[in-house]
Parts: sequence; C-alpha cells; structure tokens
Amino acid sequence: MKLVFSAEVQRAKKSKRPLVALETSVLAQGLPYPRNLEAARRCEAAVRDAGATPAAMAVIDGVLHVGLDEAQTQRLATGKGLLKLGSRDLAIAVAQRRTGGTTVSATCELAARAGIRVFATGGLGGVHRGVAEELDISQDLPAIARWPVAVVCAGAKSVLDLPKTLELLETLGVPVIGVGTNELPGFYSRSTGLPLEHRVDDAAQAAKVLRARAELEQGGLVFAVPPPEKTALPRAEIERHLKAALALGKKQGISGKAATPFLLGEMVRRSKGRTLLANLALLENNAAFAGRLAVAAAR
Repeated sequence: MKLVFSAEVQRAKKSKRPLVALETSVLAQGLPYPRNLEAARRCEAAVRDAGATPAAMAVIDGVLHVGLDEAQTQRLATGKGLLKLGSRDLAIAVAQRRTGGTTVSATCELAARAGIRVFATGGLGGVHRGVAEELDISQDLPAIARWPVAVVCAGAKSVLDLPKTLELLETLGVPVIGVGTNELPGFYSRSTGLPLEHRVDDAAQAAKVLRARAELEQGGLVFAVPPPEKTALPRAEIERHLKAALALGKKQGISGKAATPFLLGEMVRRSKGRTLLANLALLENNAAFAGRLAVAAAR
C-alpha cells in the first residue's frame, strides 16, 4: 500500500516525534462548514500542544494521504460528492481516483500501515438501534479488533445501541478502558450507566497498557474519555431528542451511511446547537489526550 506523507509528518517521522492519527469523515460529512474546518484545526492544535504531530488521513484523487496540507483540508471541508470511506471502500476510491474522508475503520487501517499507534476521534460507530430488524453494525468495531491502534474517543455515538456495542467489542476481544471513569461515556453525555471493567487515570497509565498490548501482538483497544463537563448534556435530554430524531428518520426512510449524519444533524436542531458545541469540545478533548498518550508511549 503506497502512502503519501505530508511534509509535517515526514519531519516528525525523521525526528521520531510521536504521531496521532485523525479521521476526516468529520470534515467531509460529519459537521457543517465552517464548523468542520474549526473542528479539524482545533484537533490538530490540541495534538501539537501536547507535543505530538497530527496526521489526518484521507484519500485525495485516489492517493492515500497521511497528513494533509491546507489546500487538501479545505477541499475536504468544502467539496461536493465526497466519499465516506470505511476500510471496505479504500480500494474502490484508489482504483477510481476518488476523494473522500476516512471513518474510524479506514483511519485505523491507514494508521497501522503508517506505523501510527494512537488515533483520536469523536465517537465510535457500532451496533445501531433496531439491529434485530436491520443488521446494521459499523465496520469500526472489527477494524479496531484487527488493527493495533489505540482509539481515543468519547465512547460510541449516542445514536447507537450502546449495551450491544459494548458487548460486541468484548466479543471481538477489544478492551474498552475508561479514562478517569468507571463507566462508558455517552458521547454528548458523561455517563451511560454502563460499567467498564478497566480504568486508567492519566496518559502514563494508558501508555503502559498500549505498550503491553503491542508486546502481546494483539489488535486495537479503546480509551473512552468523558466529554468536557462544561459542554456535556444530561443523558435524559439526549435520549428525548434522539427518540424524536429516530422516529423522523424512520418516517423518511433514512438508513445506512446516511443515518448517522441525519441523526446528528437532527440532534443539533432539537438541542438548539448544544450538541454541536459538545461535539466540538469532545473532539478537541480527545485529541489532547491522544497527544499526551502518544508522547507518553514514545518515552
């Protein structure tokens, strides 16, 4: 697999500075312009402030990129007809010379192939609600199990069936480790009531687990970071907005890849923008912890 490294990432690799992978689906599909661009810049700044180098992943005209320049970032933020790329889509995008943003699964794969072991995102994909009627399970989960990358997130997206998502991660052998918490964060909210078996309290402890996982030659793992308290929303409020959004999505026949962006957009509308602010804050918060983790793991 041929990867093209940005100038900044090349310098970091040459000087053996720690790197943090970033996804770009949030740029291409996840947030409206210019909030998507703001999110990308805040995440990259948080990684740099922690002492690491950001490496956003994307496919540009069929070329696999590790690290993006300003023009490429702008293109993903403002472009039309961009692909939403999971692992299964990478070969098609390359063969057809397409352009798109990478989701968690594709970013895990590209990061692992680039030798990057820490990845920051917002929330994981997972098992969708109503899975008994429609077998809708994200590529994210098996990808994390396969690729040896530490995924720093605020839990799984709140639009999902969180108990089933947590159960499937266990089945796949993926440790989910709370960062300063004993329960799974709920993306927009700090708690879900779902207990976690494992916990670390800082990046140094997390780095020890990451190194041990690598020494055992096992797959990826998840570090679940609660969203910042200042912008987090109560779980009951999230559930109320989500039920209304799910009902509307079902009525309009929205499913598949379109479901999550639709639901997140509805949540923004129904919460009068509060979920958008929470999303921006948790993305930056996760990137900051990922930067500290990458630095600690490199020591």
